[in-house]
Parts: sequence; structure tokens; C-alpha cells
Amino acid sequence: MWGGDPGAGGLLDPDSAYDQIAKWRDRVEQMAVDTKAMSDRLQEVRLTATDNTGMVEVTIDAQGRLIDLKLGDRVRRVTPEEAARTIMKTITAASKKLGDRAQQIISETMGTESAAAREISERVGQQLRPPEPATEDDDRSRGR
Repeated sequence: MWGGDPGAGGLLDPDSAYDQIAKWRDRVEQMAVDTKAMSDRLQEVRLTATDNTGMVEVTIDAQGRLIDLKLGDRVRRVTPEEAARTIMKTITAASKKLGDRAQQIISETMGTESAAAREISERVGQQLRPPEPATEDDDRSRGR
């Protein structure tokens, strides 16, 4: 492979080296196209979640920022604290869905074969899924 017959397709074979470089270039170019498609699709994501009672509907953008909040009539029959908890839980539910959707987009555009795509998918999923909000029991245990 390192020497010998130059026509045998070894490392010193210029045609073989050119072919390997061309294949590598093609893979890099395809990865750039796939990464751009992934980025474009991720930026377009908007997710809406509604709580079980229909009191709260939230919409978040690709970064997990709240871009719309709709409150149903039921909000008038609950305490402000319950309304606030429901809003926060619904935002958390939307964020979890966002993490799932982002991972789906990454899989569809980058595939799941490469270690890089799997790592990107995992990190994005972790970043977009916030920790669970504190519960009333957590607040009581902290003396609140």
C-alpha cells in the first residue's frame, strides 16, 4: 500500500488519492447542506401546548421563548397562584415538545448514523427541555 506498483491503487497512486479527496469533499459539502437545512427548519419551529382543562394555551418559538399566551374563561374561577402554576406547567410541556421536535428535525436532516449528529441531537434536546417547575410540596419543604 505504501509503495510498490503505482497502478495498484495504493496511497501513492495519484488517481486513488484524487478519488479519496473528491469523496471526502462531497461528504463535507453534503454535511454543510444538511446542516443548513437543519438550522433553517429549527428556526421555523413554533409549538403550542394547552393544559388539560383548556384554561391555558401557550406558543413558544424555536428558542423556547413564549410568543403567545391565551387564557380561557376558567382562569376567572381559579386563584392567581393556580393560574400561574398552570401557565408555567404548560410552558414546560411545550418546551418538552420542542426538544422532541428538534431532535426529530436533526434526525431527519442529519441522520442518526454519525456520532456528531447524535451528539448534536442529544445536546439540543437537553438544552430545550427545562427542568420541571417546583411543586407545592417543594415550596412547603423550603418554608415558603
